[in-house]
Amino acid sequence: METIRLNNGVEMPVLGYGVFQVSPDECERCVTEAIGIGYRLIDTAQAYFNEEGVGAAVKNCGVPRSELFLTTKVWISNAGYERAAASIDESLRKLQTDYVDLLLIHQAYGDYYGTYRAMENALAAGKVRAIGVSNFQKGRFVDLALHVDVKPAVNQLEVHVFSQQTGIEPYLKEYGTTLMAWSPLGQGRNGLFTNEVLAAIGNQYGKTPAQVALRYLTQRGIVAIPKSVHADRMKQNIDIFDFTLSANDMSRIASLNTNDEGNVDFNSPQLIKFLIETYG
Repeated sequence: METIRLNNGVEMPVLGYGVFQVSPDECERCVTEAIGIGYRLIDTAQAYFNEEGVGAAVKNCGVPRSELFLTTKVWISNAGYERAAASIDESLRKLQTDYVDLLLIHQAYGDYYGTYRAMENALAAGKVRAIGVSNFQKGRFVDLALHVDVKPAVNQLEVHVFSQQTGIEPYLKEYGTTLMAWSPLGQGRNGLFTNEVLAAIGNQYGKTPAQVALRYLTQRGIVAIPKSVHADRMKQNIDIFDFTLSANDMSRIASLNTNDEGNVDFNSPQLIKFLIETYG
């Protein structure tokens, strides 16, 4: 598995397995299968309500904890220093581990500065190996990065061939922050699995459009966490490291970028009000 070095020196797999919308009942099975197939990065979150399933799979999979890379995220309802600190310990309990490899703020709402201070303290205490953010668009990302002691190691955003997040890349690069892709296959929308450009490129290498789309991200140095509950699809998603896209291939795929910042406007007042009133 290829890795990427975060801004604090921690090595992170460039491809992982995401468990968003994997039900608590299925999570342990799915993560166990993913680890058996070869995944070493597992991405979960407090708001996914399946940290226990991830923890059970990690405990019983037979792979040493040191060889796995666990990511979780602090949800809005746990924003603020004290609540975030308590929630970090609760996540560790559910995950049955003494530490997580990467801890993110899930949304840029509520007292996320207090949350980040709790995460910095967890990092200093050895409960976390790296910290960062999720869904922080340009303005909020830069504002946070300017006011914290530990610069975010990761910003997890919606990234796929149709939403490539090129606009935020210069700001991430300024702080050495790695871009991490949720929904790296765009949930199959806009015909990604049958896209003519991806299919034509894939035919050159004996790969599917989905495999080409994932390889495009990893060659850009973007960490991708595709999700599937089917073992055969998990195998396909990880089978992307035996070919390299040419410069021309990369240019053709870059031309598919039609909605750079993704489908969710995280600066929308309506979205912010809804999430705070519903989950805050």
